[in-house]
This record gives sequence, C-alpha cells and structure tokens, in this order.
Amino acid sequence: MATDKTVLAKGIKYLSGALPLLFIGPFVINSAFKNENHPLYPYILALGIIIAIAAMFLIFKGITTIVKSMFEGDKQGR
Repeated sequence: MATDKTVLAKGIKYLSGALPLLFIGPFVINSAFKNENHPLYPYILALGIIIAIAAMFLIFKGITTIVKSMFEGDKQGR
C-alpha cells in the first residue's frame, strides 16, 4: 500500500491552515463576551463563530484528505 504524497501534503496544508484559526476563534468569541455593551457585540461574536466553524471545517477536510491519501494510495501504477 503506497501513500499518495501530493494528496497527503494537501491534507497537511488544510490542517496547518486550521491551526491559527483554532486559537483566533475562541479569542474573538471571548473578547466579544467581555464587551457585551459595545454596539458591535453581535458582529464580533458572529465573526468569532464563523472563524471557529471554519477551523472545524478545515480540520475535517484535512483529516479526510489524509485518510484518502493513505488508503487510496497511488493507483496510477496499478
């Protein structure tokens, strides 16, 4: 069983893109909850939630891409 290295690299790129979002999302949400009286509160909270959802999507996409690269492998040579 061979691993398709280009697809594996793509999956690692997805996961590396999710890493900063994993820290930025909760930070933005926490900042929004600290300033509930501010007029931009709902927009900042929505931005934080969108960032957190994007991080979860990138993690899902990265893991599925890595699993796909390992189990489907390089099928051109067969």
